[in-house]
Amino acid sequence: MAATADTAQLMDAVYRNQRHFYDLTRKYYLLGRDKLVSRLDVAAGAGVLELGCGTGRNLIAAAKRYPEARFYGIDISLEMLETARSNIEKAGLDGQIVLAQGDASDPEAPSVFGPQTFDRVFYSYTLSMIPVWRQALATGMAQLAPGGRVLVVDFGEQERLPALFKKALFAWLSKFHVSPRADLETELATLALQNGAGLAVERPYRGYAFYAEINRPSEGHSPATK
Repeated sequence: MAATADTAQLMDAVYRNQRHFYDLTRKYYLLGRDKLVSRLDVAAGAGVLELGCGTGRNLIAAAKRYPEARFYGIDISLEMLETARSNIEKAGLDGQIVLAQGDASDPEAPSVFGPQTFDRVFYSYTLSMIPVWRQALATGMAQLAPGGRVLVVDFGEQERLPALFKKALFAWLSKFHVSPRADLETELATLALQNGAGLAVERPYRGYAFYAEINRPSEGHSPATK
């Protein structure tokens, strides 16, 4: 609990002022978020959970795209949730999106929304900010319904970009307590194997971003891997 409280205080301090212009600036370098939203592909009545929802930008975009689905967001920062609630209300989507404060790495955090599983769980540039990111991934996987999908977009390893660009970017990100996860694919592969699920990985923008999907098979079906 102490670690959770410390993380919450840190995130509130980082975003207390940034939250007011976060979406305006991040659209230039948090690449691949709209692709993730388009890949949610949810049916009417489906439940979608974002762990680390921030300002609510992704939930709003998804709710507009899939108006008959239900959306849920958890974030550890009360400051970010304040902005998210305001943005959601302005968009007229407060009847479709539900928010709660919680630690994404806490397996009990999603229970605030009641006893349910989710058809989609996604992480958008959050795992690189969560100190115990492996636990956060495990939390999402545990909440996934049969036939559901976990989607992840985050910073990649910049493998096809100049070394100086990578060094400068990683140094700048560290100022905001962001640390791209070099072993993210390995962890996702382990989770997929443990759950009999398929894993698909892409590295768009010359490796600037990392995109992945874990597809849990429906009961009685084998996973498809691509």
